[in-house]
Amino acid sequence: MPLSLRLAPSPTSFRYSPTSSTSVGGFPLVKQHCQIPNSGVVTKIGFCSGGGGGVLDSGKRSGSYVVRCSLETVNVSVGQVTEVDKDTFWPIVKAAGDKIVVLDMYTQWCGPCKVIAPKYKELSEKYQDMVFLKLDCNQENKPLAKELGIRVVPTFKILKDNKVVKEVTGAKYEDLLAAIEAARSG
Repeated sequence: MPLSLRLAPSPTSFRYSPTSSTSVGGFPLVKQHCQIPNSGVVTKIGFCSGGGGGVLDSGKRSGSYVVRCSLETVNVSVGQVTEVDKDTFWPIVKAAGDKIVVLDMYTQWCGPCKVIAPKYKELSEKYQDMVFLKLDCNQENKPLAKELGIRVVPTFKILKDNKVVKEVTGAKYEDLLAAIEAARSG
């Protein structure tokens, strides 16, 4: 049962760039930072095109248009582990609604992370009523890792209703299993 998200913010504005050669519907296509309001996403670069609104502020800012940012679609499928980053994590958690979300916070160089990864994948296949995510705690995702209070890898966070309800530190499979069962029953 796939949970599909289109990370597209409400209209925002940008300054027209005359150097843009690509256009859609007569409006320039510009690579732009786009804000996703109330999502936990600070900015994401997407292709933005002017459309549907004309000039903002009655022409006070010549070259400004109402735009829509077409950011990537994130497909989350129950029964598999989905890689997230600082920009996609909170929108996915919010879109999961009342489903429990299990997050594996790991690094590429972590030996215990590599050992438990196949077991984590098996859990995602076993618990079809939950969403399983993984976050590489690299430099780019450091702000989210810090926000979630990571101290050691791997760390598993279990979220319910957008809040962390359980945490397991280290590659402790039995502890992770117990935390998942506790979150499901509680």
